[in-house]
Amino acid sequence: MNTENFRFYIKVRTAINIEARTIHDELHTVFGDEAPSYRTAARWAQWFHEGREEIEDEERSGRPVTATTLDNIEEIRSIVNDDPHVTIA
Repeated sequence: MNTENFRFYIKVRTAINIEARTIHDELHTVFGDEAPSYRTAARWAQWFHEGREEIEDEERSGRPVTATTLDNIEEIRSIVNDDPHVTIA
């Protein structure tokens, strides 16, 4: 189950007034260590209780998570194969 699925479950259970501790316990019973922590479940339950609608992450500043891609790896490999002494800054 991915993060958005967990959040959707938390959103639905919060909408019917299930407490965060119960939601977390249910998720942990089914998914074990893959379930979000209690603090995470409680934070999301609070946000949904306050009216948040989205289950997706908000945009963040900084380096994108996808900086390391197969295409980038192949491109660097090609550069190094062409010139093993190249410096990449």
